[in-house]
Amino acid sequence: MPNISDIETLINNVIALEGDFSNHPADRGGATRWGVTEAVARSHGYVGDMRHFPRQDAAVIYKRKYWHRPGFDQVAKRAPDIAAELFDTGINMGARTASGFLQRALNALNRNGRDYQDISVDRQIGGQTLAALDKFLRGRGAKGEIVLLKALEALQGARYIKLAQTRPANEAFLYGWLANRIG
Repeated sequence: MPNISDIETLINNVIALEGDFSNHPADRGGATRWGVTEAVARSHGYVGDMRHFPRQDAAVIYKRKYWHRPGFDQVAKRAPDIAAELFDTGINMGARTASGFLQRALNALNRNGRDYQDISVDRQIGGQTLAALDKFLRGRGAKGEIVLLKALEALQGARYIKLAQTRPANEAFLYGWLANRIG
């Protein structure tokens, strides 16, 4: 992911990657448009045919559900590349999964608690996670953000492979996930 902290740019990039309408038979998400599943669109009040789901509605959902609500906007103030990765991962795997990846990586990179104490992997970005991120970045600097990003991508890649191994229908998506969502 490029160094982007502007949510509008992130949304445009995701929508370009996700594309227009899709209803792939192997996709458990069913009908989607702009990467928003029908279930998510309905939970935000959309009642029409997904083929006509407005792009601006997708942008509102992305901003609310995958940027502000999980606290990725707070991460962006500290580490824009990390926030961009969390945003993309959150859309594809769920914001709680992305948040858990960050917490797991921070715990694994704290040098056995010498830099900061392990944090609870509650899959929510809160004060403890942000404090650990701040301490990590102060201690490791710009190179640390690059390493943390690699750790997040490694966790994401491992999850994609596990998804394909446990549900063979997901093999239809594995190549694209690895090509477009990692790195």
